[in-house]
Formats: sequence, structure tokens, C-alpha cells
Amino acid sequence: MKLLIQKAKIVDKNSPQNGEIVDIFISKGKIEKIANDIALPGDIKTISSPNLHVSAGWLDIGCQIGEPGLEYRETLSSAIAAARVGGYTGLAPFPNTVPVLQHKAALNVLKEAAEEYKINIYPIAAATTDCKGENITEMYDLHKGGAYAFTDGLKSITHNAVLLNALNYVKSFDGLIIHFSQDGNLAHGGQMHEGKISTFLGMKGIPTIAETIILKRDLALVQYADSKLCVYGVSSADAVKILKEAKNPKVSATVPYLNLINDDADLIDFNSNLKVSPPLRSKKDALELLKALKENTIQAIVSNHYPLDEEAKKLEFPYAKFGASGLETVFATINTFLQDKIDLALLIAKLSEGPRSILGIPQVEITEGANAELTLFDPSIEWNFNKTVSASQNNPYLGQSFIGKVLGTVVGNAFHKV
Repeated sequence: MKLLIQKAKIVDKNSPQNGEIVDIFISKGKIEKIANDIALPGDIKTISSPNLHVSAGWLDIGCQIGEPGLEYRETLSSAIAAARVGGYTGLAPFPNTVPVLQHKAALNVLKEAAEEYKINIYPIAAATTDCKGENITEMYDLHKGGAYAFTDGLKSITHNAVLLNALNYVKSFDGLIIHFSQDGNLAHGGQMHEGKISTFLGMKGIPTIAETIILKRDLALVQYADSKLCVYGVSSADAVKILKEAKNPKVSATVPYLNLINDDADLIDFNSNLKVSPPLRSKKDALELLKALKENTIQAIVSNHYPLDEEAKKLEFPYAKFGASGLETVFATINTFLQDKIDLALLIAKLSEGPRSILGIPQVEITEGANAELTLFDPSIEWNFNKTVSASQNNPYLGQSFIGKVLGTVVGNAFHKV
């Protein structure tokens, strides 16, 4: 494939042309030339837009893919389609399928899917057998088979010795544990953040301490093991404070995009598509999470993509399951609602550079001779999100008007127009 991206503004602090409006010529999966007004003869596909921007391809950590076992929620193909709409060139999905991703054969399925669909997939395997938190998996074999990290997904490992064993085990090959900090006992029966809104609505709340008590334990175990940990889904100002005070270079963190935009007051009308885990907390918490991104206490923004069928979500609020589809709307929502609170360059860094730094994946370069892995977008286009390509409809922003749209992605020889 030969592709000419015309008059695109590069958004990449690591690129020598950062901030410049240039043409980018891609041939045989590589960036062959970056210059002003490239004139090339022949039958070459061109891409242009009035306010075209280009960045290193975006990567999402922790999306849930239903296949195998939960295809009625999401298949590989529908998840990848949703990822492309959202501007992602790479996915690092969680292992919570049926069966759980804990064998090398399952890793091979994802490798084959990546090749077939022309997207980069970085598998994350289960940290414990069947994600039950009891016995660690065959991590070394899974690492050799291509697993980039280990987690039980949105399930905390409650047994201290089990988590410590996992941290010690991955240390032998410089591996990474991704852990969700939420005490199941303290959160049990909770429907939303514990605060004034939950009291007003008469809902049992999930207290902030459910997050912080586990986070403090996790950080103590990491320091003891001298291993690497990614704290997945930070949701509170108290958790941010704990991470700042820890100052451990081996600890990284992510934040779900919904926790930056929405807060518990948005649940006043019982929108079950905003019933998510971790829960939406207070406005103050959301502001502190934004500040933590700017200070690099939190390295990446994640979709926390958790597709669910109608039977699980179209229920009275207390009976609806936790989770929201999100791959398609991360950039558009933040660019629309937080435009005055987060710089575009920082947002893009938290979608591209940050996730790769957490997983230890080489950064994408927008330089001549580099492999092509790019996200193309226009931050000023107005559009309506009226239809989702995800197999599930539980995106809280369906029907919303946005400012800022993904136009396509480039992965090697493949260009996927949105």
C-alpha cells in the first residue's frame, strides 16, 4: 500500500516535526518521507481534512472482549471495529473470557486475530487460575508465549500471599502485574460512590476506603517485592494522594475516561450505563484525577470498555450490572467536555505514549524509516454518535453530539477509514 497523508499537524512531542503541518508518505508499511507538499505520481491513496492531525497510534489497556464464551456481549471483530472508530491501533485486552485466558493456545488465537484484522494486540494473561485469586498461573510460560502482563481484571486479589507470590514470580523476567484496587467486602452491595448523592438517592454506597485500603496494601507489597505494578482504574483523590506519597518508579497507574468526565451527580436520573466499576466518584475526585494526569502520577487514560447485553443493563438501577462500552468515545468525549481542562498534546500522550510505557512496549515514532502506526483525527469536527459498532449498546453517550472525530488509523500496510 502507498498512502499520502496531506497537510496533517503532527501531535507527538517525540517527533522532530512536532506541531508542524506536513505531508507524510507511507509505502510498504513504513514512513518513507515527511516533507511539505510531497508530489508523487501514480495511483496513490490520499487522505486530507481541513484540520487533519496525526499522532502515534493509540493503545488501550484493559478492554474486555467477550470472545470466547461471551460473544453475545462482544466478539473479537466487533471489539476491533469499535477500537478503530475510537482511534486505537493497539489493544491490550483483559483475560476475563470464558474460559479465562491462561494458556498459550489462547495467546495464539489473539496473535492470529491481530494478523487477520491488521491491528496490534498485546495479550494480558490471568494472574491467578480462572481469575479466582487463589493460585498463580504458569506466568513464565505465558510470558514466553507472548503475554505482556498479568491481571485478574476488575477483580482484586484479596489474599496478600497470593499477590506477593505473583509479584515475586514476575520479577524474574521483569514482568508486570496489573491490579484493580477495590476491597470486595467493603464494596459489597454498593451501587455507586458513597457520598451525599448516594444518601439522597437512598443507595448503598461504595466508600473511597474500599479503594485506598487495598491500594496501600498493594504498594507495601510492591515495595517489599521490588517488583512492577500497574494500578488499574484509579478513581479517587485519596488514591491519587497515596500514589504521590509512594513515589515508587516501579508503580504506574491508569484512569478510566468516564471518571474524568462524569461524577456521582450524573447518576441522579439512574442512568444504568453510568453504573461502572470503579464507580464515578465526586466532582472533586474527578478534578484531582485530571491534575494527576498532568503531574504524571497517572500515566494513561483507558476506555474501561466493558460491553454488556441489554438483559444485564436495561434493568432498575440496583439490578443492573456494572460496566459501560467505551472504546469508541474516549477521545471524542474528553475533547468535547474537557477541552479547557486538558491540553490536546497531553491527552494524546496519555492515549499513546503512556500505555506503551506501562507495558514496556517500544514507542511509536513519526520519523522517516519508522514502521507506520498512526491515528488520524480532526479535533474540530462536529458529529453525532448515533450508532455503535460494538456488539453491545451500553455506551452512556449514544445520541450525544461531539467535537473532535477520529478519521482513520494506519497499521503497517493497512489503512482503516472511520
